[in-house]
Amino acid sequence: MPIRLGVDIGGAFTDLVAFNEETGEITWVKGETTPLNLSEGVINVVKKSKLDLSKLSMFIHGQTLVINSIVTRDGAKVGLLTTKGHRDVLILQRANRRDMYNLRYKKPEPFVPRYLSLEVEERIDGTGNVLIPLNKESVVNAVERLLKEGVESICIGFLNSYLNPKHETEAKKIVLDVLKEHNKDIPVTISSEVTREWREYERINTAVLNAFVKPKMRKYLSVLENEISKLGFKGKFLMVLSNGGMASFDFAKNLPIYTIESGPVAGVMGAVAIAELIGERNIIALDGGSTTTKASLVENLTPKITSDYYVGRDRFHAGYPVKVPTVEIAEVGNGGTSIAWIDSVGNLRVGPKAAGAYPGPACYGKGGKEPTVTDAYVVNRLINPEYLLGGEMKIYRDLAVKVIKEKIADHYNISVEEAADAIVRIANENAANAIRIISVQKGYDPRDFSLIAYGGSGPMFAPFIAEDLEMKKIIIPTVPPGVFSAWGMLLMDIKHDVIISNVMKVEEGNLDKINEVFLEVDSKLYDIFREEENISPENIIIFHYADMRYKGQEHTVKVPIKTGKITAGDLPEIIEKFHEYHEHAYDFRLPGSPVEIVSFHGVGIAKVVKPKLKEIEKTDSKLGDAIVEERKIYVYGEEMEVPVYSRTKIPREAEGFGPAVIEDPTSTVLVLKNQKFLRDRFGNIIIMFQR
Repeated sequence: MPIRLGVDIGGAFTDLVAFNEETGEITWVKGETTPLNLSEGVINVVKKSKLDLSKLSMFIHGQTLVINSIVTRDGAKVGLLTTKGHRDVLILQRANRRDMYNLRYKKPEPFVPRYLSLEVEERIDGTGNVLIPLNKESVVNAVERLLKEGVESICIGFLNSYLNPKHETEAKKIVLDVLKEHNKDIPVTISSEVTREWREYERINTAVLNAFVKPKMRKYLSVLENEISKLGFKGKFLMVLSNGGMASFDFAKNLPIYTIESGPVAGVMGAVAIAELIGERNIIALDGGSTTTKASLVENLTPKITSDYYVGRDRFHAGYPVKVPTVEIAEVGNGGTSIAWIDSVGNLRVGPKAAGAYPGPACYGKGGKEPTVTDAYVVNRLINPEYLLGGEMKIYRDLAVKVIKEKIADHYNISVEEAADAIVRIANENAANAIRIISVQKGYDPRDFSLIAYGGSGPMFAPFIAEDLEMKKIIIPTVPPGVFSAWGMLLMDIKHDVIISNVMKVEEGNLDKINEVFLEVDSKLYDIFREEENISPENIIIFHYADMRYKGQEHTVKVPIKTGKITAGDLPEIIEKFHEYHEHAYDFRLPGSPVEIVSFHGVGIAKVVKPKLKEIEKTDSKLGDAIVEERKIYVYGEEMEVPVYSRTKIPREAEGFGPAVIEDPTSTVLVLKNQKFLRDRFGNIIIMFQR
């Protein structure tokens, strides 16, 4: 079974890419997303691909179900069992406020109301020792009460269980026994299975969010497994994880919170592969989708991974903490189907609300009544109405003109083209903000990075963003940008993380303890791969990291540590490496200050065969042969006639100059008048500024 298949669900389209390991052939298909039943859209693109599913070895999936369920609060009714005296952990949260001068600040509303947060008699102390044994009767009584309240998912989060999960494990067995007596199939989450990192509020909130989405995810994946299997698939079902790897559907059903950024992460991994292929080491990946724009900064070909992730965090909102390893991605509500609207003081705005797949932009002809970014592109002829999805999807320019005129242009007493241009400019600025968040706001200069743009709208945003932020190079991948994230799934390894917090000073007296915790980390990784993936230890590569700090500090930096037993001779090198990483992150070091390990982090990887991009053939054709038409477009308040190129017909290493439009079936690339472009030996479009 040599074929692997990746399916990515977006706001408007569901994408499929298949890779044949024997022939190297890549097949792609796009179809419309079905928001009311996501699995239907997945099944549709699988059928549309006409692949023989009996020849598939892997079905790899990326989704936004988890993040969307949390953002819209559309999940299960959760009951929480917690340590006696700590019932209000989700309400108290943190005493500090991110924006102390925001007079309209409100604490995030907990996902478990107080009446469903019940106390259990037990206590583990701060060193992991049992102070008060678990009271079985208090657990039984709490579960009985939750069942009367009609909870659909149960979460157990006890104080200090990250150090000693004994009581949580015992409580889970008791809960399952009670559920069995009542003949109830209710999922149970314990915080120590989700994360062994410290910080009580963050850890328990992560477990609660896992419980919140667990029933919905379990049902969705079960339906998908059943339907795909009916089509003849007999291989392995895998889900993209937020850490840049993938795992079995069974793992995702039990710990869906690990897939919270499932879809966007695959695109980042694909961008890393493109960068490595062409010799770029520092990039910013820009994913312009249907409803959102995502950006991720990659330094030295290494995506930044954090376990301090927040859902819904922005300048004025604290958001909800999620303590699982996640590739750092900034996301703004700005995409092709983002709605343009006029606020209460008369300012034109774009997003975050989007038309999505249904009813979609007005130009789709499916009943959309609000102007969107896609409508603006169509009005100003930046998108060919006859060419969306290679001509497969009909676009109605007259409907786009009508809705922008009525909702925007007439209000400001300007032309439809001027209104559409304003929508495009604001959308570009919104997309640029995503890059500022992950670069400028974190001390990075975007001019030191190349921009890899993909997604349906990413290649449209990129030239404007690069001009605004003075970025020197844009790369539009040779893989069709509109299905790039699905292609990125085929590059991912099976990967799991285990993080255990246990604060100790880095010194010779703690060597045995340090090695003991790393051995525990490794043992848990081997167990996960054996139980969840059916992969034996000899096929697993393990990497060690330590979250370290100067004694007395609040925050840590992640430092790579050698795998294997650490000796006294290794300690000076570990400490020096920490100084280097700390200075890189915070621009100072404190030689001679005591150094601590806060958390021990193990990463296990089982490698898979990666698709390799081949060089395109050289031909005798000229750049002019790739021109399909001359078209009048409206950009930056100016109407101009530009050549429109078919991307696949542009000769290898042929150089052209803007302004120009380059089309492929899944996206459109705009080259501005002060930019030049070429198609490199792999088929990537490289855009640079003319000197």
